[in-house]
Amino acid sequence: MTENNSMPPVPGPTGQPGAEGQPAQTTPMPAAQTAPVHEPQHAAAGVPYATAGHAPMPPVPEQKRSSGAKTFLIAFAGALVACVLAFGVMGAVDAVTNGASGGTVEPSATVNNQQGTSITVNGEDATLPEVVSAKCLPSVAAIDVYARQTGGYGNMYGYGWGGGQGQQGGELAATSLGSGVVLTEDGYIITNNHVVEGGEAYEVTVEGTTYEAELVGADPSSDVAVLKCKDASGLTPMEIGDSDDLVIGEWVMTLGSPFGLEQSVATGIVSATSRSQIMDSSDQQGMAGGQSTIYPNMIQTDAAINPGNSGGAMVDAEGKLIGINTLITSYSGNYSGVGFAIPVNYAVNLANQIIDGQTPTHAQLGVSLINVTPQMAQRYGLAADEGAYIAAVSPDSGAAAAGLQEGDIVTGFDGKAVESASDLMLDVRGKQPGDTVTLTIDRDGKSQDVQVVLGDDAASQQQQQQQAPSRQQGFGYGYGQLDNAA
Repeated sequence: MTENNSMPPVPGPTGQPGAEGQPAQTTPMPAAQTAPVHEPQHAAAGVPYATAGHAPMPPVPEQKRSSGAKTFLIAFAGALVACVLAFGVMGAVDAVTNGASGGTVEPSATVNNQQGTSITVNGEDATLPEVVSAKCLPSVAAIDVYARQTGGYGNMYGYGWGGGQGQQGGELAATSLGSGVVLTEDGYIITNNHVVEGGEAYEVTVEGTTYEAELVGADPSSDVAVLKCKDASGLTPMEIGDSDDLVIGEWVMTLGSPFGLEQSVATGIVSATSRSQIMDSSDQQGMAGGQSTIYPNMIQTDAAINPGNSGGAMVDAEGKLIGINTLITSYSGNYSGVGFAIPVNYAVNLANQIIDGQTPTHAQLGVSLINVTPQMAQRYGLAADEGAYIAAVSPDSGAAAAGLQEGDIVTGFDGKAVESASDLMLDVRGKQPGDTVTLTIDRDGKSQDVQVVLGDDAASQQQQQQQAPSRQQGFGYGYGQLDNAA
């Protein structure tokens, strides 16, 4: 835009920062054009409007002065519109930023409870953590476990695998503390198996009221258990979310009783999804029956999870349950920024089976496996030096129906590489009974794809229980052990 030399320049304000810290225009701006909105760092720098610095101009006729005044008014109106737009954009950015970082949430952005009632805290507005805490804490339980101890220190915080084991004689004593989540108004509580394992009596505290509770059932292989509070009514069930929709970086809150400190919360983000792990029975101190626990597709977070948080809730920014706090990775045994939760879609499905009086079932391929290693491949002349070697195929299983054979080496699962028997076990556990999966197998040095309809492990669980006195339970990692069942 060129300057009209027939009229004197109109100086802008001096020493005043702009709406976004933008420099002043040295010439009038047409009404149809608005000033650009600059990045926030310019505003933070406090860049002032520039002043016009042109040499004095000769006098102009009076009619030109009138035209110049009109042009100035038009330019001023345009600048005013630009400022309004700029502040509006910054306001929207601030609202988004505050909502993500725990800033102020306006009443229109408050979280609703399960009945659809709007929740506000501290009057007209509240921070996101305050709103979510107000909604979720009434649905979080503290669990005290009692047993007749066999000696030693036990597991006082419901974390790890050292719960006190019962024995004949002696008085009941507190052996562990943990957390739980209210599922129903009449007192069904979901928690971790390792919190309640070995207990003979249970107390559950919800919103300051303590109830005697009984163990409805547990699934040690997935670390899920359900308690029922006696004579409970009118409890506040936690709203269930969808763990399949989680996004890395999403805001989350963990709630529970770390170190027995009831009604504690911590915030963080989803650090990762689909983290899987097998806790071998040799790593689980005092684990009854020596059964290993398979954790498929866990949610990783940097929100604090400490001893006592196990069985507690992980919720999203809407106050919906998305996971059950379960594990941490730490050299000290306490919070180190890496914690894990069982996805709610998986955990609640198992809990509902327990509540309905069923034995929880999981997807099963119907094979016994051995790890393939380079040393094993060289020793036995195998075509593949990694994968899962099928040592046996169960009759009437999905594997048998698909034509899998002893000696096949599974190297892929739905297009993803399988490097070990553990990989295959986790892949299968992450599916549902009835799902169809594609296995890539090596048979006599030739690779081929085989489609398998997964069954469930109900029959094999009954068989294992019948054979328990005569065989070692658990999943080995060295070849030569045939208890790696998938």
